[in-house]
Amino acid sequence: MKVRADLHISLDGFGSTIDGTPDDPLGTDWFRLVAAYTATRTFRERVLGDTSGAGTTGVDDTYAANYFAEIGAEIMGAGKFGLHVHPNDPEWRGWWGEDPPFHTPVFVLTHERRPDLVMAGGTTFHFLSASPEEALQLAAGAAGGRDVRIGGGPTVVRDFLRAGLIDAFHVAIAPILLGGGVRLWDDLRGLEHNYSVRAETAESGTAHLTFTRGSEGGENSEAAPPWRPVGATL
Repeated sequence: MKVRADLHISLDGFGSTIDGTPDDPLGTDWFRLVAAYTATRTFRERVLGDTSGAGTTGVDDTYAANYFAEIGAEIMGAGKFGLHVHPNDPEWRGWWGEDPPFHTPVFVLTHERRPDLVMAGGTTFHFLSASPEEALQLAAGAAGGRDVRIGGGPTVVRDFLRAGLIDAFHVAIAPILLGGGVRLWDDLRGLEHNYSVRAETAESGTAHLTFTRGSEGGENSEAAPPWRPVGATL
């Protein structure tokens, strides 16, 4: 089992946008940031339910398919679930409809406790206030030996990186400038020393960076990660 994360950022390092409004919470910049991902065949199939075969099939699609592969549980922040725009709405069930694309247990980090939310397709949202280590113990216990994905946003991913809890990290850098938002790389100086780093550019102009901890990684890459679960249960 590995702990993985995938994140889209701009050339100037921002992983979330600031142009959202209550009526349009994602804003227009968000769709610019993830345009290459949402154009892929995998996204159209897994998120939109489009089985027509439409969508791009190049490098971006390869990374999109890997995003969904072998995931047994996910951890996400309150913002990704949408609690920043629906903080007091007990009827809010997330952005994805009644059959979200996760199909696994999902642990939402929030200070607002809510009852578990059971959705179609095997997705159950669990809401908890916990440290990265505590959340990962629960998610690892629920993953059944498969990988745990740290699903974002950038603040949550940064917290897990700073704690040394992520084994494999994929960053898709869109060829756009946002000029503001939440930055990914703050307080992560020297992160590359713990990983083997590779880069690949897609047909869309998106640069894909992968940070992998393992035998070919950096000076600390062979150390046992600190998150291994011991009797972790839900």
